[in-house]
Amino acid sequence: MALPVQTETGYDARLKHLRKRKEAQTAEKLRRLGPMNEDDYGMVLPPEDFAWQPKPNHPNGSFYGLQGWADNFCDLMACHPVYVDPMDALAGRYMVLLNRLRKSNWPPEFDYDALKPDQQRYGIISGIGNDAHFAPDYRIGLELGWGGLLAKVRRCRAAQGCDKAEFYEAEERVIRAIQGWIRRTVEAIEAALERETSPALAANLRQMAEVNRWLIEGPPRTLREACQWIAWFNMASRTYNRDGAGGQLDELLRSYYERDRRAGRIDDEDAIFLLACLLLNDPHYYQLGGPAPDGRDQTSRLSFLILEAAHRLKSTCNLTIRVHDGLDPRLLRKGVEYLLEDRKAWPRFSGDKALVEGFMRNGYSAELARQRIAVGCHWMALPGLEYTMNDTVKINVAKVLMVAFDEMLREEPHPSVAALWRRFEEHLGRAVLCTARGIDWQLDHQHLNEPELLLNLLTHGPIERGRNVTHGGVDLYNMCVDGAGLANVADALAALEHRVEQQRRISWEQLAEQLGNNFQGPDGERVRLMMRTAPNYGEGDSRGDQWALRVSQLFTRLVTQKPTPGGRRMIPGWFSWADTLRLGKQVGATPDGRRAGEPVAHGANPRPGFRDDGAATAMVRAIAAIQPGYGNTAPVQLELDPGIAQSDGAVDVVSSLILGHFALGGTLFNINIVDAQQLLAAHQDPSRYPDLVVRVTGFTAYFANLSPEFRQLVVDRLVRGC
Repeated sequence: MALPVQTETGYDARLKHLRKRKEAQTAEKLRRLGPMNEDDYGMVLPPEDFAWQPKPNHPNGSFYGLQGWADNFCDLMACHPVYVDPMDALAGRYMVLLNRLRKSNWPPEFDYDALKPDQQRYGIISGIGNDAHFAPDYRIGLELGWGGLLAKVRRCRAAQGCDKAEFYEAEERVIRAIQGWIRRTVEAIEAALERETSPALAANLRQMAEVNRWLIEGPPRTLREACQWIAWFNMASRTYNRDGAGGQLDELLRSYYERDRRAGRIDDEDAIFLLACLLLNDPHYYQLGGPAPDGRDQTSRLSFLILEAAHRLKSTCNLTIRVHDGLDPRLLRKGVEYLLEDRKAWPRFSGDKALVEGFMRNGYSAELARQRIAVGCHWMALPGLEYTMNDTVKINVAKVLMVAFDEMLREEPHPSVAALWRRFEEHLGRAVLCTARGIDWQLDHQHLNEPELLLNLLTHGPIERGRNVTHGGVDLYNMCVDGAGLANVADALAALEHRVEQQRRISWEQLAEQLGNNFQGPDGERVRLMMRTAPNYGEGDSRGDQWALRVSQLFTRLVTQKPTPGGRRMIPGWFSWADTLRLGKQVGATPDGRRAGEPVAHGANPRPGFRDDGAATAMVRAIAAIQPGYGNTAPVQLELDPGIAQSDGAVDVVSSLILGHFALGGTLFNINIVDAQQLLAAHQDPSRYPDLVVRVTGFTAYFANLSPEFRQLVVDRLVRGC
């Protein structure tokens, strides 16, 4: 889609142009690729005649290992289309996800068939073959630049000797390939400069060329160079394997901003535009505010400018404000103001107290725990210091419950909730052990499957040791294990206790028959609603709330009581990501009144429609109570009507809700400001609302680009019913 030529060149006009161009690019992705049920990446599509394909190095047609990845990444970089927009402050966009062009993401010679029966039985998403999902330390790259990184690789290669030569050769080739991509982009900028007739845009292109010419070798010296360097790393890492973890953006860029301001090179309007261009380039997950290792608040002038940049950009964004006791209250207030005004589902808010105290329970210091920041969908990571497999490992506790339920009915002459709980505990223990063995299998073999050649560069240890981050490259391995379906299990146990055992409204055998028939037949809907309306999780001190706490405590104990057989620590959380659909399809009808195949409950949230009055306070209290408490999150996902923004004291009300949740032990707070009628209209005809942005799970996305199933997930959370 061609956009009209812009005659105005002020920052507001340029941002309007860039936003409209992104919307057009997003619509083009939907047209050519279909729905995208994930983050709204900064990817743009290559020309339709671009036909690059990877070269396999395995008989099964896929590619693996150091040589397979280095060969294909370098070959792709050599022909990757360049991208220059004279209106932008930054050059480049990425256009290909290399890891999604593989025919298989796991080498068949490393099969894990012994684990698959229990993985299928318990609905385990093992994480085997999954990439990235830990955080780089951008400071390494900002201090060294590409030339410095190359020199570091060569220096460490000489120190390690010949046995690590293949590793270092692959890392060196990757750096040189990125430098070549930047070099070709500089040539494209110079060509665009020759065609440019606007003096203002010509000046922009000259500076863009100068910045990128320097960054081929040199480390960034200015705010513009630092933003451009981060953008290049993000684009290269996305191309390689979809990495999307960011960092503490206000601290990463603060010294560049302050030097530029002192030198008179920029003013705040310049800085805001540069930051908006970085956020537009790719919606990585960045944290603002929060404590430094010594506990002092990290809020700075730049923290507010980053929020302002996102506010003016008005696109998808994944900023998180870290809320701690010493936080400048103006940052929280400004974040809530923009959340209510822009209705783009950002920023999120993370709770420092529970996260720090929780991570310390693993044996770490407060100084280290404060550095573990919000840089993913729901996850925390120590940038450049640990490998985590965040958001890749999940246990479907609803599936585990139904395995226990079916077994109990087959084997117990007198079924009971107590007997069901005993079997659930046993099966959940087996599921955790199977998950732990899968984590070990990933860590023992992933370096032979998909080495992290990009993220290794910005991690402390891999280059120095000549070892992939997954295979001894770092010292800290804290493996994330998420539970999913908490509300289904809690509500099912409460309903069984209340309707079957206490009220005797239905027998175990009759209920089992209804579940087997998926609540079909003349009495099915009555039974389903009867079970559905038992005391639910999220109502406030209900039996559902009590069961949710008991389930979470059991899950936490089983995950944390001992390391994996290979000695890796596991850290529990509650998060389903968008896997609520996939996990729900694994499970038949459940005693909470959920029909077969329907999505499981989202993350730590109560089920949609859990209260007729939709009381947010009861929900956030319930979620605070079930936090596992070891440094990973169990987020709140809250939908609010935009009418709240017009009410007196709306900012204070929402801020108090966030602070109250964190005071009770909460870890992460996501909020959508969405009009129910508009959402329903957009669900019926998404093309009418191309700029409607929602937070689906941990990520924000254009609503129009979601599949009907994913759109329904968001609709169900807002439009209540049984």
